[in-house]
Amino acid sequence: MKFLLPFILFSLAVGSCVPSKKYKDLLEKEQKCSEELSKYKTDALNFESEASNFKSKALLLEKEVKQLKADTSNLGLQHRNLLAKYDKMVQINEALEVNYDKLRLTGAKETAMLSSELEAKQIELQNKQDELTKLETELRIREQKLEAQEKKLEELNEVLRQKEEATKILKDKVSSALKNFENKGLTVVEKDGKIYVSLEAQLLFKSGSTFVEENGKKALVELAKVLESEKELEIIVEGHTDTDAMNSASHPKNNWELSVLRATSVISIMTTNSKMNPGQIMAAGRSEFHPVDPNDKAKNRRIEVIISPDLDALYTLLKD
Repeated sequence: MKFLLPFILFSLAVGSCVPSKKYKDLLEKEQKCSEELSKYKTDALNFESEASNFKSKALLLEKEVKQLKADTSNLGLQHRNLLAKYDKMVQINEALEVNYDKLRLTGAKETAMLSSELEAKQIELQNKQDELTKLETELRIREQKLEAQEKKLEELNEVLRQKEEATKILKDKVSSALKNFENKGLTVVEKDGKIYVSLEAQLLFKSGSTFVEENGKKALVELAKVLESEKELEIIVEGHTDTDAMNSASHPKNNWELSVLRATSVISIMTTNSKMNPGQIMAAGRSEFHPVDPNDKAKNRRIEVIISPDLDALYTLLKD
């Protein structure tokens, strides 16, 4: 505006001097200049605004650049650290490869040695397994034999129990039948599974005789009646004498003959006066050599009827 006023005054002064057309031209130029000036001012203001925006953006960019520089520095530091770690890992890997090669060489030897030991252990284990199998087979056979033996033992024990029971019953029968002759030189004893009927000579015979007296005959007949129903017995009639020597020209000439003849006389009476099976009974002469009391000749002169259970069943079991 300060430039415009002088220009106007100058124009008025000149206007009085110049023609009207020129004045008009001047006014148009002045108007045109004014418009251009206004435009320039507007553009200047726009430029100033844009410059301010650019400055703000420049500040932001500057901050971003600083941040980027800082981040780049950190990234560089991290990169250097990672690079150092990488180099260290490369060194470690190279060392591991070297150690691995060494281990592979020594490991091959150790593997071969271990393989050999393992093979030896496997052979030993197989031998032990074979031995165990053999022992198991032997054990199984022994168990089978043991089971069979136990079964046989049970059978034997049962037979023995039956024999013992039968012997006890028979002994009671014999004792009952000969009860009247007790304390008269007759005893009945069970020993070792056998029944011993002992008759002193004074009950049966006169001195040196083989003839059975009547009282003794009664005792023998009673005994025979008990035994005649027992078919599974073995009976031995033994004759025993004292130590007195015999001086006879006829029989019996000595104690051997006397003991045998007395035994056969007893058997004759028992089998003749009962239904006893003669095949079950046997005579034996013991002479003077099996005394029951060396200091008592009367007790030594005796007949012993030894009654044994038939053990064929036991023998059969023992043979199997």
